[in-house]
Amino acid sequence: MKKLAAVLLSATFIFSPVAFSSVANAAPPSHNDRWDHRDDRRVVTKKVVRERTVVKKRWSRGHRLSPAERRHMAEVRDYRRYRLNAPPRGYRWVRADNNEFLLIGITSGLISSIIAGR
Repeated sequence: MKKLAAVLLSATFIFSPVAFSSVANAAPPSHNDRWDHRDDRRVVTKKVVRERTVVKKRWSRGHRLSPAERRHMAEVRDYRRYRLNAPPRGYRWVRADNNEFLLIGITSGLISSIIAGR
C-alpha cells in the first residue's frame, strides 16, 4: 500500500507541470464564466438633458431693439386706456411684458421711455 501511495504521489509531481501548461495554452474563458469578467466590453449610452431657463429681460433706456424683438411686441394704439401720453411723432408705444410699456423710435428701435403698467 505504501508503494502505491508513493507511485501516485510521484505521478502527481511529474504530470502537474504538463497539466498546468495545457491550461495556460487553452482558450480564454468565455463570457459565461462567472469567475472572470475582466474582458467584458460594454457599451454605455447616456442621455443628457439640458434644462433651459428663461431669464426675464430687463429693459433700459437707450437700449436698441432688434427688428425681431420689435416684431414680437404688440403695438399699443389705445394708449389712453393704459393712461399713457400720446407718443411723439416718430415714436410708438409697445407692450413688452404683461405690465411694461416701452416708448420706442419707429425707425431706430431705441427705447426712450419705460413705464410699468398699473
